[in-house]
Amino acid sequence: MVNIFGGSKSGRLAGLEISTSSVKLVELSGDGGGYRVERFAVEAMPRGAVVDGNIADIEAVGGAIHRMARRIGCSRDVAVALPSSQVITKRILLAANLREFEMEAQAEAEAGQIIPFSLDEVNLDFQVLGPSAASSQDVDVLIAAARKDKVQNVVDAVEAGGLNAVIVDSESFAMESAFGLVSRKLFGRDKRWIGALVDIGASGTKVTFLQNGKQIYFREQQIGGNQLTQEIVNRYGLSQDEAEADKVSGQLPDGYEQEVLRPFCDLLAMEISRAMQFFFTSTNYDEVDRIVVSGGCAQLPGLIDAIRARTEKNDGSQVETVVANPFASMSLASGVRFNNLLAAAPSLMVACGLALRRFDA
Repeated sequence: MVNIFGGSKSGRLAGLEISTSSVKLVELSGDGGGYRVERFAVEAMPRGAVVDGNIADIEAVGGAIHRMARRIGCSRDVAVALPSSQVITKRILLAANLREFEMEAQAEAEAGQIIPFSLDEVNLDFQVLGPSAASSQDVDVLIAAARKDKVQNVVDAVEAGGLNAVIVDSESFAMESAFGLVSRKLFGRDKRWIGALVDIGASGTKVTFLQNGKQIYFREQQIGGNQLTQEIVNRYGLSQDEAEADKVSGQLPDGYEQEVLRPFCDLLAMEISRAMQFFFTSTNYDEVDRIVVSGGCAQLPGLIDAIRARTEKNDGSQVETVVANPFASMSLASGVRFNNLLAAAPSLMVACGLALRRFDA
């Protein structure tokens, strides 16, 4: 059985993300009290291989994984993730003195109340988070469940690529782990901060609000890198593949930045501002300390300035906005090129978070 909270006992473990447009891999090792980046890679996939988080073409995804793994020589064991929308989670309180099989029975009973289909159709797991703040006699427990067919599709794609999926996690959990590395550098020991993690993917933008590293609100906006690609297609008469390639290489006609890129960045910034307003009106919070931008579009020229211009604190100052880099405090293996890693870092948050599963106790 593939456990959502499973752990690797093999020593080496890489984090593998299967996204809409590419597969991404990060492998870390321990380095004193920190981490070292051993290898990383991004491999493009054919359009339509993954649609709305669902693997539509296992062979195409497996082919991309195989090419990437052969190119960089990574660990065969990997941790992968399901989209957060495919994982049902719930936090519960259980008595601290329960034995593991008793906790498992109660977690399964609780899951039966929140899952809209038979427990026979899901992979179910639970994790003790620690002592409860509400009661010294209880512990906080996180239950997670995902449909077996969704889990199996991911496992099959990984195996088609010649690798072995030993952990199936949730993208949101992996993202939180990687954000923990970023937040330590931004916030230090301060536990009162509120951060917004803006992850701009190909088909949508996920905005996660966190306090002391824990998610307190989430919203998804229907705008992403594919929309920019389509604008390039419409404006310049290119094919989808040509537009995507020219967007990545920067080889676009004069006027692109003014006519296409800047309006897209302004629209994206407006949607992020809207997500923040939903957060303020839906919670007791009224301010965000910092915004961290991740994903393939994070380093678009002018985007950070556009976000700053549309977000402000209560005193009228702009919210500090930065590009995510979970590797900023890590050392690098001799084969890892700093500039290449820096350019890819914002899009490697999930893969990095999954790679951290190697160090689970």
